[in-house]
Amino acid sequence: MSVKNPTSYQSQNKTISIGSFTFESGDQLPNVELAYERFGPPGAPTILICHALTGNQYAVGSEEQPGWWAGLIGRGLPIDTSQFQVITFNVLGGCHGSTGPASLDPQTGEPYRLSFPPVTVRDIVHSQRKALRELGINRLHAVAGGSLGGMQAYEWGLLYPTFMKQLFILAATPYLSDYGIAFNHIGARAIKDDPSFNHGNYPSNQHLKGFEIARMAGMITYRSQTLFQKRFDRNQKEDASYDIQSYLDYQGDKIKDRFDANSYLYLLEAMNHHDIGRGRGGWKQASQHYEAEVYTLSFEHDLLYPFDFIKSFSDHVPGSEHFHSDTDYGHDGFLVEFNGWASWIGNKIN
Repeated sequence: MSVKNPTSYQSQNKTISIGSFTFESGDQLPNVELAYERFGPPGAPTILICHALTGNQYAVGSEEQPGWWAGLIGRGLPIDTSQFQVITFNVLGGCHGSTGPASLDPQTGEPYRLSFPPVTVRDIVHSQRKALRELGINRLHAVAGGSLGGMQAYEWGLLYPTFMKQLFILAATPYLSDYGIAFNHIGARAIKDDPSFNHGNYPSNQHLKGFEIARMAGMITYRSQTLFQKRFDRNQKEDASYDIQSYLDYQGDKIKDRFDANSYLYLLEAMNHHDIGRGRGGWKQASQHYEAEVYTLSFEHDLLYPFDFIKSFSDHVPGSEHFHSDTDYGHDGFLVEFNGWASWIGNKIN
């Protein structure tokens, strides 16, 4: 594939208005905005990248601050930005520039907080489709994402089946299991039961110890026992605490600086209700309606999105291909160790 003026790049970090938006719930907001990152040669085929729960639109990032998929996307990398342009939206309900619970309600002048409409994965996809239309993008080469991003990829292929050529679904299953919902429930309860949460009216994240606990619980599911053992090996500090405890404390504290707790709750609920079979006769029947090429990836030790379910979905989709990455990272494998799986994606993009 060749692109005219392959060295002519555009790198944009902007916000676009998609106007009035109606949610699956029937709720409507008058002016919804989505923040996005766009990188690559103007006029090149477009790949939409979808982010995970606490991710953002900065998939590529910059040299000073590389994005969360900087090991996958770039010049000469598997998603080659000398041949493709990529765009990533901060999801509807997010907190990095897109309209969400922390946004100001124009009717009250106060943040929406818990008055924000419930968000589904299908709402997220519909909002992105409207944003792409506003940007003049009427066709995608591919949609790719992991975890919550993978859920979006599933829905893109069913809501807009002819809009893209390829789908790359990483570390996500056709619906969230009871096991996944259980861990999400622990995190949500930790946040909501914190007295400082005050029904979503907390002064700032820094007051929310429950948010820290929610993040700690999540981190345990994102990584594997094997990785924790290799990395920490019961190492202790002078105060007799363990390195693993300090690591979890650090992760819990860090989330408060970069994410809004109400957004976290809304997106947990979106993940809980993710089910491609909802209203479509079940996931097996829904899997027969993909028209794009479907590529799925699973990761060893992924507690939340296991190999067997992802592979079963792939087996039900005509012409689908599956790759399993042998990693100690578990679910977080889709964010690291790119040398173990990224070349497979690069070889499939065509």
